[in-house]
Amino acid sequence: MGQILAIDYGKARCGIAATDVMQIIASGLDTVSTPLLTEFLKKYFSENKVDEVVIGLPVDLKGNISEVETDILQFIEIFEKEFPTVKVNRFDERFTSKMASFFISQSGKNKKQRQQKGLIDKVSATIILQNFLEQKTR
Repeated sequence: MGQILAIDYGKARCGIAATDVMQIIASGLDTVSTPLLTEFLKKYFSENKVDEVVIGLPVDLKGNISEVETDILQFIEIFEKEFPTVKVNRFDERFTSKMASFFISQSGKNKKQRQQKGLIDKVSATIILQNFLEQKTR
């Protein structure tokens, strides 16, 4: 069994999280500049067995899709050509950034650390992945 990876895709940065090989626990992995994402994944996949990827679905409270979805769909097209054996899942990412900010503030980080957008992206990816895992086991 391989890992499941989550990507909180953004125009500038992408937060990345991964499961353990038993696919039980999600952990923040890294934050990567969006233009470097495919290269990061090539290296990561060459060193780790990954079965699936979960990519956040940017939906607002009214159910409208965010404008970044166009970029995400283009990325998925490239991803599927580059990694045809890795299953792609989408998962609603509503509230993940707010939840990430809350969890970071509760962790005792100082204000400067809490405002690091890369940390928020990585924690958001972890929340997306953990929620995906919980839904998968229901």
